[in-house]
This record gives sequence, C-alpha cells and structure tokens, in this order.
Amino acid sequence: MEWTVVTVIVALVGLGAAVVRPMLSLNSTIVKLTGAVEALHRNIEELTSRNSKSHDRIFQALDDHGELLQDHEKRITLMEQK
Repeated sequence: MEWTVVTVIVALVGLGAAVVRPMLSLNSTIVKLTGAVEALHRNIEELTSRNSKSHDRIFQALDDHGELLQDHEKRITLMEQK
C-alpha cells in the first residue's frame, strides 16, 4: 500500500514538471515577443511622424515652386506684350 502512494506522488510530481516547464518557457517567449512588438510599435510611430514631416516639407517646397512658376509666367506674359 505504501509503494502505491509513493508511486502516485512520483507520478504527480512528474506530471507537474512536465506541465510547468513548458509553461515557463512559453511565458518567457511571450515576454520577449511583447517587448519586440512594443519596440516595433514605437518604431512605426516614429517612422509615421518623420514621414508626415517629410511630406509637409515636400508639399511646402512644391507650393514655393508653384509660386515661382506663376511669377515666371507673369514675366513671360509681360515680355510678350511688349
């Protein structure tokens, strides 16, 4: 009878070890992935911000050149009229 109790306890300990070790491994993997996803999220936000600023500069430059072209066209028109 005593050996049966010992066998059951050993089996439960083995089962517990078989379940706990993969859970700990999975938990550490989830923590690493969470950190990686958070870093990726920060990088994407930074990239979006820089992209928006770049677009604003490009559109501003296009607007400036558009004004220069209009001034140039006015000069050509005035020269043609003379």
